[in-house]
Amino acid sequence: MALEIVGKLQQLLPLQSGSGAKGDWSKQNFIIETIEQYPRKVRVSAWGDKARDLDGVGIGETLRISVNIESREFNGGWYTDVRAWRIQRDNESQQVTTSSSSVSAPIPPTAEDYSDFGAADEVDDLPF
Repeated sequence: MALEIVGKLQQLLPLQSGSGAKGDWSKQNFIIETIEQYPRKVRVSAWGDKARDLDGVGIGETLRISVNIESREFNGGWYTDVRAWRIQRDNESQQVTTSSSSVSAPIPPTAEDYSDFGAADEVDDLPF
């Protein structure tokens, strides 16, 4: 499921990194507060190069984030992950990156693209 969230950056959580069977990985979790009548806070994960997209973005800045939402079962509990695949400053049409933007929109990643994240060599209480 691909959605778009518009909200203000509330907090950048510590950058996480490690290595797995497919190589090194990094993940930047951040908190967005939606802009609507009843604002909601959402934790979003930016994996790999997307983690760098938040460099230079200030707290309180409005972002437009395209995300995939996926839930997984682990030991009888269900966990939901919100993963950013495009991050834009709301008032800009270009991505928040230093690389050149392409003419076509990026293809959102699938679950197979993230199958190695959360590998067994990672110490964490959650399965992802």
